[in-house]
Amino acid sequence: MSKLDRRDFLKSAALAGAGAAIIGLPIASCKEETEKKLSTKPSLPKVAPLKKVRIGFVGVGNQGSWHVQNFLKMDNVELVAICDIIPEKVERVQKWVTDAGLAKPKGYSAGPNDYVRMCEKEDLDLVYTATPWKWHVPICVAAMKNGKHAATEVPAALTIEECWKLVETAEKYNKHCVMMENCNYGRRELMVLNMVRKGIFGEIINGTCGYLHDLRNYKLGDEYEGNWRIEHSIKRNGNLYPTHGLGPVANCMNINRGDRFDYLVSMSSNSRGLQMFANEHLGPDHEYSKTKYALGDVNISLIKTVKGLTITLIHDTNLPRPYDRIDMVQGTHAISIGYPDRIHIEGKSPAHQWEPMENYRDQFDHDLWKNIGDLAKDANHGGMDFLEDYRLVQALLNGTPTDMDVYDAVTLSVPSELSEISVANRSKPVDFPDFTRGFWKEREPLIIPGA
Repeated sequence: MSKLDRRDFLKSAALAGAGAAIIGLPIASCKEETEKKLSTKPSLPKVAPLKKVRIGFVGVGNQGSWHVQNFLKMDNVELVAICDIIPEKVERVQKWVTDAGLAKPKGYSAGPNDYVRMCEKEDLDLVYTATPWKWHVPICVAAMKNGKHAATEVPAALTIEECWKLVETAEKYNKHCVMMENCNYGRRELMVLNMVRKGIFGEIINGTCGYLHDLRNYKLGDEYEGNWRIEHSIKRNGNLYPTHGLGPVANCMNINRGDRFDYLVSMSSNSRGLQMFANEHLGPDHEYSKTKYALGDVNISLIKTVKGLTITLIHDTNLPRPYDRIDMVQGTHAISIGYPDRIHIEGKSPAHQWEPMENYRDQFDHDLWKNIGDLAKDANHGGMDFLEDYRLVQALLNGTPTDMDVYDAVTLSVPSELSEISVANRSKPVDFPDFTRGFWKEREPLIIPGA
């Protein structure tokens, strides 16, 4: 087994027919193989405060551009370098920076691997990537190996192997590796977390969450450079985008900080939506109308934690539907759910009735939103993008731990491949790797402070 690549081993196990009945065992074995290779114990970076955060940005398309705008609003931040495969995008951002009265960042656009040259040459504190998914791990690894902290858009990684790579590199080089999960900073999500911390929900028991977003026009249109996102729907079948829904629920459940994900089972529906949409809107002769899509229109995954909590995680992006992340958190004393935002608190709410979350806003609104919500109001995704960028910068300036760390990044990302393995094996249970190697037992629950 030591001669096998871990990803190849897992994929071969996933296709092994009757032998796949013990699908949890290869993952545990591969985890042990990985642990032997780790030269350091689990640890969080210990770094000195910075007087200024010098940032190199990789990928300044739609989402990356919004983050750049956020950083231009912050003190003690310098955009030193901008990297993108499209020179015009680099030039556009350079102009934004100079128009703001700041020094022109160095541009890098000499091919898809020019981020390596940027990481090697530039004096940076942080490399921030908002590229297509397959580049997230290579860019983060290049950053950390060259002495920079790394931040990436979601998901942080696509495979179990890639997840371990991020953990190993962050620990070896004593660097932050943060996945920028903006939904952790939504106003309702932080309000619910605040209420959980204050005991309003009692003991947390269950959650339901997901990414339910009609992406047909995006996947089959020209929203994504080179149509990179549709390739995942063609080749993969599972929960391809777990982190938006899972992040806020995981925080409420103290995942990696007193509990951890134990195992997962997953199943996918038939695949109909993308092919029908392509046929209707692009015509029957278009290549996307003739393409066979591996991704089931709806994937449902069930997660059990070591301490017995349950989560239903849904991925639904190929059918007509309004946007939803569900965001249901259920405890022994209260339950809340999003879209629309509502709550029921035993002993306070009318019996067997929901109340608007807004009824409790004055009492439980999170201090981060109270204090700097006005600064965030014009930012992307309702302001939560600004708050996640702000919190990262503050951690680097103060030399304190980041809200999310590398263990969170990989724990929230790894359901992608775990769900693919389970789906391929008639929904057999698949074990989560313990990327913390037991460190989760020692850590305190996450507290996100106000500004």
